[in-house]
Formats: sequence, C-alpha cells, structure tokens
Amino acid sequence: MLFFKNHKKFKKITYSLGLLLVLSLLFVSPVKSEDLNDEEFAVLLKQLTQKKFRKKQVAIENLQAVSHPKLKAVYQALLGSKLFYIKKTKQVVYAEKSEAGYVISNVFSNESLGEVSKRKVQKISINNKIRTAIRASLASLSLSDPDSNVRLLAVQDMMKDMSDLASSALKARLSIEQNEDVKEAIEIALALLTLNSEIKQVKLDSIKKLSKSLNPIVKSSISKLLEKNANGEYVEDEDVRLAAKKALDTITTGLKFYGFVETLFFGLSLGSVLLLSAIGLAITFGVMGVINMAHGELMMLGAYTTYVIQLLMPNSIEYSLLVAIPVAFLVSGFVGILIERGCLKYLYGRPLETLLATFGISLILQQTVRTIFTPLNRAVETPEWMSGAWQINEALSITYNRFYVIIFSLIVFTILLLILKRTSLGLHIRAVSQNRSMAKAMGVRSEWVDALTFGLGSGIAGVAGVALSQLTNVGPNLGQAYIIDSFMVVVFGGVGNLWGTFVGAMSLGVVNKFLEPWSGAVLAKIIVLVFIILFIQKRPRGLFPQKGRAAEH
Repeated sequence: MLFFKNHKKFKKITYSLGLLLVLSLLFVSPVKSEDLNDEEFAVLLKQLTQKKFRKKQVAIENLQAVSHPKLKAVYQALLGSKLFYIKKTKQVVYAEKSEAGYVISNVFSNESLGEVSKRKVQKISINNKIRTAIRASLASLSLSDPDSNVRLLAVQDMMKDMSDLASSALKARLSIEQNEDVKEAIEIALALLTLNSEIKQVKLDSIKKLSKSLNPIVKSSISKLLEKNANGEYVEDEDVRLAAKKALDTITTGLKFYGFVETLFFGLSLGSVLLLSAIGLAITFGVMGVINMAHGELMMLGAYTTYVIQLLMPNSIEYSLLVAIPVAFLVSGFVGILIERGCLKYLYGRPLETLLATFGISLILQQTVRTIFTPLNRAVETPEWMSGAWQINEALSITYNRFYVIIFSLIVFTILLLILKRTSLGLHIRAVSQNRSMAKAMGVRSEWVDALTFGLGSGIAGVAGVALSQLTNVGPNLGQAYIIDSFMVVVFGGVGNLWGTFVGAMSLGVVNKFLEPWSGAVLAKIIVLVFIILFIQKRPRGLFPQKGRAAEH
C-alpha cells in the first residue's frame, strides 16, 4: 500500500516536471527561436513520421524551438487529424478524405498533389500529452502575433477552456502586452481562472474584476456561484454570493443597455433604408400628385446597375459602388423622365389612372429585367471597406454596411434639401407644388418642372437601389418589398415635406425594430400599419402638413 501511494505521488511529480518542461519550451525557446527555411523545416517535419509517441514528443519539442510561417498551420492540421505522410518518401502532406482515398496537398505551397489511395499515405497520430503541448504552443503563437486583433481573439478563445498551460501563457504575455484591449482581456481571462480559488479574498477580487466584463462566459461563470448543491444548500458563503449577485446585476444592466443601443442602431438602419426609398416618392407625390407604383422598380434598376458595374469592373470592386451611385442615378432618372413624358403627362389630375398606369409600367420593368438577367437573384459583392463589423465590446458590434447606409442616407437627404432650397430648380419645384397655375402665370415651364422632378425622384430611387444591393438580394422583386413602406412613410410624415419624410422614416424604422423581439417581424409591420391608419384619422395631412395655399390643393 505504501508503494502504491508513493507510486501515485511519483506519477504526479513526473507530470509536474513534464508540465514545467512544456512551459519552459513555450516561454524560453521562442525567445531564441531559429528561423528555418523550407528544407530545414521539412527535415523537422519528417521526425513526426516516427511511430513511437516518445519520439514524436521530441519532434514537437524541436518544432517549438524554431520559427517558420507554416508552423501554425501544421499544428492545426495535427489537431484536426489532417496531417499525413507519404509512406514511400516520408514527405509530410495535408490530406482530405475523398471517395478513392485522400486528396493530398503540399504543406508549403498548398498546391494539390493529386488523389492517392489509403495504402499510400499514413496519418500522423498523436496522444493527449502531445495534443496538450500543441494547444499550448498554438496559444503562444497566437499571443505573439503582431496583429492585436489576432491576439485578442486568441485570449477570447482561451477563455472557453482555461487550463494551467493557458494561464501561464497569458501571464507571460501580460507582462509585455502593450495593447490596452488585449491586456484587459488577459486580466479577465486570468480572473476567470482564479474565480474557483479556495481562498475567499482571491475569489472576491476575481468577482470584482469580472464585474467589468460583458462576456457571456463571465456571466455564466459568476451565475454558478449562486447555485445550490443537491441538498438545496448554497455552495458559496454569503459574502461571495452577495458579491456575485452585485456583479451579475452590473453585467445584466450593461447587457440591457448595449442591447438597447444595438436595437436602436438596427432601427436607424431600417429607417435609413425607408428614407432612401421614400424620399424620391415624397417629391413626385408631393409636387405632381402622382401615385407612382413603379417607384420600387426604379430602385430595382439602381440595384441591377450596381451589379452591371461590378461585372464591368471585376478588378476594382472597392471602387465599384462609387461609380455605381452616379450611374444608377442617371439610369433610373432617365427611365423616370421617359415614363413621365411618355405616359404620365397625359394623366395629371386623374390619380386613379396614374396608379393603374404606373402599376402596369412596374410589371413591364420587372419582366424586362427577368428577360435580360433571368428571374434568379444576382450576387452583388460588398467592398472590403464595407465588410465585417466594428466590435465595440463583447455585447455590441456594428456592421459596417449598415453604418455606411445610415451615413449615405443622411448625405443624400442633405444634398436633396440643398437642391430644393438653394437652386433655381428647387425654387421652381416649390412654386409648382404650392400653386401650379400661379407658377405658370409667372413664366415657370411647369411641364419641364414635372419632367425634371419625376426624373430627380426616380434618380434618388436608383441611388436607394445601390444601397439596398449591399443589404439584400438583387432580384426582379426587390422593389416590391419597399413600395408599401415608402407610401406609409410619405403619408405619415406629410405629403411633399422632406423633413416629415425624414422623421417618419426614422420613427417607423426604430419602432419596427423595438416591436420585433416580442411581436415578430410580420406582426410588428401590422401594428405599425394600424397605428398609421389611426393616426391619419386624427391628422389626415401627416406629421408636418403643408401650410398656406399649398394645403388647399
């Protein structure tokens, strides 16, 4: 019995010495690591083809002491059971399963070496000890990456499965880390590890530190301190429970606040889309009294213009949107002028007939697009500067494409406002909208004003299509999803009033997004529609009605 106890103690000491050996390799050897060329690195990789795990362990230790660009990929392939060697030549390769065997590729160039049978290659197998050493080495490599974002992601990954090796790697990095975000993440990760300490004060200090984090893992870990055991008794003492409850309340409050901010952002994003889609309609409806059911199809033309521009500029996707904006404005504006000159000018004063005529035109435009581009949706690439998200903290991230759409809608609104207030065209548009007959008597060519107004509104619809191409699928039915919402915004804000359209779009967008979590997307739209119907009963002219003579027409 004594021998057995001593034997267990001996195994424990041996494991501790092995752990120290791995740590020494991680934090001493990399400092003096040797940069190898491909041939020298290939020689080290061949050591992994040995059958005995003890020799493979030595090979891993040799790899940990050197530096090579492919080292990280080799480690990941080992952990993923995708590192093999060719039996005949002992060449180490990557391998993916196929019907006939494996598709192998070169470790250095990733070039495919063809398909081979299972008998010609052998998987490099590893045990738990080697796997632990590899994971620790991977963590060390990621923590040493020059990109602070990579280091931050490495720390966040290590939080999910904290170990003594991970703790030692983080402590070593903390002493030399310069980036404040990464440093704070490391401190949070280390506090997670000490949260299970047997020392009460250490546990309380960890809780205090973790209360500043919004990471879901942190919230889950602190919640466990408030749990009861199988006998219904609290595991932790009262002081720890009170500190944990206070920290949990702080984290929950922070999560709710940033959840509110995120919902508000998505509401403003939706409002921006509604603003872009409705602002052109507000001009044509307010000045000309035309119920343009083809407005959505003019947006669709703008989206397809973006698609065509990207086909013509395959190597300049980053600049394609900047080119697509003016081109989409001209294309949709030109089509709008053709619609006004060829059809609508004969139907002024007959709103029902303009509605039917523009509905027919919308069907023609849809069918034309189906004939040219087929009914299938078309993929419009997102430029790199619009891709991804701005991660503010663990609870809040803002997608760049929606952020830029908000900025873009504000720019379009400002430009249109300046055109209407500071240019002769804007003066004529306002004159015709307020009193058409008096404007004619003053020498304003109302026919050309109508054509240019409809062209301006249609051009803005095309620009809205460019923005929508970055948020949704580009297809023949793209405009149908926004035409009803656009009319709701115009009526709610006040016909012909740009500021009313702005307030109406943003209000409806934000309200929709706040209703969706508890009512669903469809019911949220129904609630908003019912609200607008009731609102119009009380204020038929909308939030910002026109005043003076314009209100009588």
